[in-house]
Amino acid sequence: MAHRLHRHAPISAWHGRQALEYRVSQAPTTSINRISGEISDAHQSWLVQRGLLLESGPQRKLALAGFVNQLGTAAFLATVPLYALRVIHLSIGQVGLGLSIAAVVGLIAGIPVGHLADRRGPRDIFLMTLLIQALSMTSLLFAHSFWAFVLAVAVTDLAGSSGGAARGPMIRRFGGDEVPKFRSYLRSVAMLASTFGAMAAGAVMQIDTDTAYRALILGNALTFLGSAAVLVKLPKLEPLASPRDEGRWIALKDKPYVAFVVLDGIMWIQSEVLSYALPLWVVLHTEAPRWFVGLAIAVNTVMVVFLQIRTSRGIKGGTIAGQAIRRAGLAFLMGMSVIATASGVPGWAAVTIMMTGVAVHTVGSLWHAAGSLELRFRLAPAHAQGQYSGVFGMGMGLCYVVAPSLLGLLCVTWGTPGWLLMGAVFVVSGVAMPYVIQWAGRSRKIADSAE
Repeated sequence: MAHRLHRHAPISAWHGRQALEYRVSQAPTTSINRISGEISDAHQSWLVQRGLLLESGPQRKLALAGFVNQLGTAAFLATVPLYALRVIHLSIGQVGLGLSIAAVVGLIAGIPVGHLADRRGPRDIFLMTLLIQALSMTSLLFAHSFWAFVLAVAVTDLAGSSGGAARGPMIRRFGGDEVPKFRSYLRSVAMLASTFGAMAAGAVMQIDTDTAYRALILGNALTFLGSAAVLVKLPKLEPLASPRDEGRWIALKDKPYVAFVVLDGIMWIQSEVLSYALPLWVVLHTEAPRWFVGLAIAVNTVMVVFLQIRTSRGIKGGTIAGQAIRRAGLAFLMGMSVIATASGVPGWAAVTIMMTGVAVHTVGSLWHAAGSLELRFRLAPAHAQGQYSGVFGMGMGLCYVVAPSLLGLLCVTWGTPGWLLMGAVFVVSGVAMPYVIQWAGRSRKIADSAE
């Protein structure tokens, strides 16, 4: 009914409403609720009907909080090196060292804070990490030395990884039976927020003044507070009971899950191919115009925003998720092989070739993200989602630490053979994933139906 009403002119929708309300007035009491539901459906937002906006409730609040958080974070990550150079007056070497120290420090917090979220409830722990990030980000405005800079960004990274571990149980429990779909929606929202954040960062870099950089830092601090203001309205989640004979650090002792995290961390290097390796490849090894980099990122973003939920619909269960990741590995090899052939050809031919490769690579990223996020939650026991999210986050964190050096060596320095070798690494990791899932299945239930 709702779908038909919204496809007609407004007056048709009005007549539809009148018909439903008349049925309510004439219906028996037992059918009032059902017909009232039809009225509600008839007035659903077009965005909700098309899956672009979640229905009002905890899922929408969690998505909105994530959008606000990622909006500021994306803008900050794009400008923090320039802030350190222009405003704090650090050297390039100091900036790189400081950010590396912060990244390593951030890796160590996820598991213990995730365990704390399991035992104390994830919402309050997540709120605490957001408030800490707001304070540490504000303190960056008063940093005038290398160690003050390191302390501010390290605390921010520490609280950020802790928040990610606490957010995992919230996604699992608020997502209910539709966790893969919900998590895919959150990824689409994050990509959209990152795009707007990057645009804000571009405007600040164009202005290139101390005031502009400081305003962006303050804006990022405010997004943490805004995200917390949304999340405080969520219902509190009580801790789930755990088996009495269970050890404390079960996630680290879970060998199949650790193996999954290692393989999946390797696969997540794919997310840096288009944002790190491709720009350097375009500038240093092809005749393509430099604006192609922005076009490639835009195409990747649009595909993820509009296709991630659709791609994830059928990926439920360990076996299907493993198959999706295996397909993703092959797609990465194909896409990277195509991109590698753009060297030495005329500009517009290079653009056409690389755009094809970017599209194929993005399809692989859709499959990989859907499979990865399904397994992340399905392989973890419900009562320890926070701790397992911490282990998962450590795997992704290590991927982002390793990716720039690895992709720089293979894809940029080695050229075409390096692109092919990196693609082969993805294929091997993807092929190995179903065997790890089978190993995990011997010690837990990972049925192929949604649970």
